[in-house]
Amino acid sequence: MRVANQWKQYQILDTSEQEKLENWNGVTLVRPDPQIIWKTPKVHPAWKKADGQYHRSSSGGGSWSFAKELPDSWELPYEALDLTFRIQPTGFKHTGLFPEQAVNWDWMAARIRKAGRPISVLNLFAYTGGATLACAAAGAAVCHVDASKGMVQWARENAAMSGLTEKLVRWIVDDCEKFVAREIRRGRRYDAVIMDPPSYGRGPGGEVWKLENNIYDFVQLCSGVLTDDPLFFLLNSYTTGLSPAVMRYLLGSVLTPKFGGSVSADEIGLPVKQSNMVLPCGSAAIWEK
Repeated sequence: MRVANQWKQYQILDTSEQEKLENWNGVTLVRPDPQIIWKTPKVHPAWKKADGQYHRSSSGGGSWSFAKELPDSWELPYEALDLTFRIQPTGFKHTGLFPEQAVNWDWMAARIRKAGRPISVLNLFAYTGGATLACAAAGAAVCHVDASKGMVQWARENAAMSGLTEKLVRWIVDDCEKFVAREIRRGRRYDAVIMDPPSYGRGPGGEVWKLENNIYDFVQLCSGVLTDDPLFFLLNSYTTGLSPAVMRYLLGSVLTPKFGGSVSADEIGLPVKQSNMVLPCGSAAIWEK
């Protein structure tokens, strides 16, 4: 497992009974995580005095409760890459950041710096821009694409807080599949592709996206937007049915025949202070030349 262990101001304090207790730069939150099936004693004192907790509803969704008044949002630095993110509790338990992705940010930034040439990156389903900022800070030109206008605006705010507003980033609000198809027709190419697709979703015209059914065709499409000498292709997944071995086979079957190179895949995770173990947080597969 690849572990995001470079955080200083974020930490999972404990996990038990489908919940995780986290410290977000001094703010403690309890959030649900259905894979936490163990029922270990909740001995960490912060369980009883957490600042906020997300409660799932039996009818779907849920809501936050807060033990004290919190600011609408606050900052979380990632010192390893000199980045800063705005954190805000939102609907459906999220905070605007997936900290486990830092292990991918570190790898991509190092790979871009070692390339020794200008690198262009296409970041799809780019959310609030963690990967975008990591690649831009490393010197790449980045095209950031997400279908949510609000998420793209949030990403731009993170770029401003990280001092990256002058970097070469194109901010695009669009359907990722339609955007890639247009880029191919326009003849625009990229040295690297990052994608973090949802497990399930609907397009603006009611189109159904289900990761297991759609991801192979989409990876094939995206292979057509790569340059003749691409640097890497990174695929994230939070879907439990899409194992690292399946993701490795998928990228290998599409990209290796066209470009050579090799594929690696593994779970990614975050350390847990109380248990001194690692909480799995999804998987990532990486093709690289």
